[in-house]
Amino acid sequence: MVDAPKDVPFKSAQVESIVVMKIVKHCSSTFPTTATGSLVGMDNNGVLEITNAFPFPTADVSSTDGHQSDASALAAAAPRSKANITYQNEMIRHLREVNVDANNVGWYTSATMGNFVNLSFIENQYHYQRDNDKTVALVHDVSRSSQGALSLRAFRLSPEFMAAYKEGKFTTEILQKSKLTFRDILVEVPVITHNSHLLTSFVHQVAAPPETAEVPLPTSLDDIRRDPVTMPAHPSFDTLDLSIDPFLEKTCDLLLDSIESHYSDLNNHQYYQRQLAREQVKISQWQAKRKAENAARVAAKQTPLPEDEWQRLFKLPQEPSRLEGMLNARQVDQYSKQVDSFTATITAKMFAVRGNLLPE
Repeated sequence: MVDAPKDVPFKSAQVESIVVMKIVKHCSSTFPTTATGSLVGMDNNGVLEITNAFPFPTADVSSTDGHQSDASALAAAAPRSKANITYQNEMIRHLREVNVDANNVGWYTSATMGNFVNLSFIENQYHYQRDNDKTVALVHDVSRSSQGALSLRAFRLSPEFMAAYKEGKFTTEILQKSKLTFRDILVEVPVITHNSHLLTSFVHQVAAPPETAEVPLPTSLDDIRRDPVTMPAHPSFDTLDLSIDPFLEKTCDLLLDSIESHYSDLNNHQYYQRQLAREQVKISQWQAKRKAENAARVAAKQTPLPEDEWQRLFKLPQEPSRLEGMLNARQVDQYSKQVDSFTATITAKMFAVRGNLLPE
């Protein structure tokens, strides 16, 4: 379980089971298009209780492959669009009229194989967290949940990144002074799923499985007629499959794409450094020439020329923002952790059959 950091205004996010079902249904119905929605609830003694959720309306875009990226982009930007902000305020007003928790506590979004660390996610969370510090972003990974285990994580922006994003300057000098790294962008908050008392009572009334798996043999034909013998479930041989997990292959492909994006951003920064070095050499040559001219003019008892004209004659290139590189590094870290979790079972299978794989 994730431990809550000290600088977070709440210790954990408690999500009602009905909210989990709403998020899972919405994200699964729109997959692979990104799904977003609003969260309502309240802060109760350091626990952010999320009691209800509703989806954001999205523009009607054709579902063809050519427009799939446009639909995902519109859905990803939905939480901060003016129309959806008005829609969210109207929904909260209606919820308040029926005595339901009507405090906005964040938003939720869907993800595919952990691919959610991008500029749109940062802008959405900054939009919520700027006005209300007690907000959170729930991320539901549809691909990971399809394996049988629910993947629902909560994130928020760190105070250091909030201050840096407010300034809007992500240069190398500022990042070195603030000591801000890609690990300081997001803070993960523990998620606790909570059931209502009515649902808990129903769960306790569900019949428990039999204590023993052995079926007693019938003593007569009447026993068979009264209680027919049911055949046991067929054993599963999926655990003996030696093929590589398709989720691992997809994660590795996404990891390679993120690494390529990181190298592209690195090449852009190196190009900026080369441009800056060339301009600085030109400035140094101009300053040396101007100093020599001024020395000659002083010797001839003439007025020296100003030595700060280089600021008007030369224009230094602007350093590109390092924010994209930080987000790529954070996404690479996310994929690396997923690969590490996927390879545990596969490595065990490979070691189990390594005798047949090695050449004799």
